[in-house]
Amino acid sequence: MKNTVFTGAATAIITPFTADNTIDFDLFGKLIEWQIEKGINGIVAAGTTGEGSTLTDEEHKAVIKFCVDKVAGRVPVIAGTGSNDIAYAIDLTKFACECGADAMLLVSPYYNKATQNGLIKSFEAVADASTKPCILYNVPSRTGCNILPATVAALADHPNIVAIKEASGDLSQIAKTASLCGDKIDIYSGNDDQIVPVMSLGGKGVISVLSNVMPEETVAMCKHCLEGNYPAAAKLQLDLLSLVDALFCEVNPIPVKAAMAAMGYCKNTLRLPLTPMEPQNEAKLLGLMRENGINF
Repeated sequence: MKNTVFTGAATAIITPFTADNTIDFDLFGKLIEWQIEKGINGIVAAGTTGEGSTLTDEEHKAVIKFCVDKVAGRVPVIAGTGSNDIAYAIDLTKFACECGADAMLLVSPYYNKATQNGLIKSFEAVADASTKPCILYNVPSRTGCNILPATVAALADHPNIVAIKEASGDLSQIAKTASLCGDKIDIYSGNDDQIVPVMSLGGKGVISVLSNVMPEETVAMCKHCLEGNYPAAAKLQLDLLSLVDALFCEVNPIPVKAAMAAMGYCKNTLRLPLTPMEPQNEAKLLGLMRENGINF
């Protein structure tokens, strides 16, 4: 059995931008502090939700280092260092290791994609360069490339590959991965509407968008699962389903940026090709936030 990076809920944290689209480190620091105050179990910096794909090389590194320094060891920091350019992923991974990140999140190569053998070779190359644990990230709806269970099982033998964030949405595939890998790989839900189902299959938690907005409730849902109280976990999952749906009614992180802007943790600023949420969708999202007790 390999060491577990975290159990519970880790926030795939947004990157706040100013009105002129530079990184707002003051609000980023405020958001990190609030997340820790509310009991979050980990923070993922510069991932999909953090708009890592449109950060410059210098910004990407600055976001990771700022998060590591601000968190100061209070919870694990997982750095989004994956890329379709494996040489770049290796460079970014080495940097994140050196600046003190606790683990890496490695998205499967996108656009150029890969065969399953190419995925194995690519992930192994990055993991070989890492001095910290690596979490695979399977999100075929974005990458056009599915990490199959047999591929995860092959990668599970690498000492630095310890987990997978599963956002395929395919519970049968996730069950197959769990069956093949056993305790060689931890599984985290990558979909907020599947936290309880994935954890019922032995998952250790979630890397969450929802927890940007509702960290306490997301942590509580995972805690119920870890304690075997699935009825309580299922109630939370179902109670929050409409809000989760609203947070994904447009491409992530468009809705969560609108939500966090309303809460005062960022401007509603995104980098192209992403644009602010459509007004009718935003109104529905903000209404659901109020219904769920979020005051702003």
